[in-house]
Amino acid sequence: MDRRFGGLDRLYGAASASRMRESHVVVVGLGGVGSWAAEALARSAIARLTLIDLDHVSESNINRQIQALDSTIGMSKIDAMVQRVAQINPNCRIHAIDEFVSPENWSSLLPANTDAVIDACDQVLAKTVMAQWALDSRALFVAVGAAGGKRTAHLATMADLSDCTHDPLLSQLRYRLRKFHAAPREGKKIGINCVFSPEPVQNSKAERVESSDNTLNCHGYGSTVAVTASFGMCAAGWVMNQLSSRD
Repeated sequence: MDRRFGGLDRLYGAASASRMRESHVVVVGLGGVGSWAAEALARSAIARLTLIDLDHVSESNINRQIQALDSTIGMSKIDAMVQRVAQINPNCRIHAIDEFVSPENWSSLLPANTDAVIDACDQVLAKTVMAQWALDSRALFVAVGAAGGKRTAHLATMADLSDCTHDPLLSQLRYRLRKFHAAPREGKKIGINCVFSPEPVQNSKAERVESSDNTLNCHGYGSTVAVTASFGMCAAGWVMNQLSSRD
């Protein structure tokens, strides 16, 4: 393990890298964003990962999801990611939860002793309950916006939810937190760190997919791995910096 992950000690310092190796991170959603975030965490020697998703790998995932291959089509995204992480960091303990997060089940799905949560799902109601939990608990949490319809990977950035623009998913999250959960109004920080891109959503011939459960799907706009992976790496990188700097 020292040979495999020694680069982290040289970059962060031995003490900070050790803190990361003792951490437990939850990734919600293993699609075009969350799969890359989980990959980055596994390659950074995170001690424990909880992966939450209830979906299967399909051909349409191959353009953006790291675990989507010919050999994994039809597998659950969770199982495909578990197998991949085991090849990267065999010491990583993985808790796989085949479920979608909802307002009703979030508290029961969240493992004890969680150090950080990455919200990489595209369901507004799920994002809202997780964000409200993070505000109430002051947990280490990052919400990822919509990568669909974006082409320019180097514009991926982070900001407080109050300052995110050109993102229909985060816009709905902000609206719901303000209307239903008394989040600060305009002009004040909300306290939720988000990954987003200020690039305007690119229109296409395909109509945007917005389902009855308030899901904004990447494939509705069209997507590129350069952007989805950049979003996932931004989220994972922020979490690792926070974990490495904790007292």
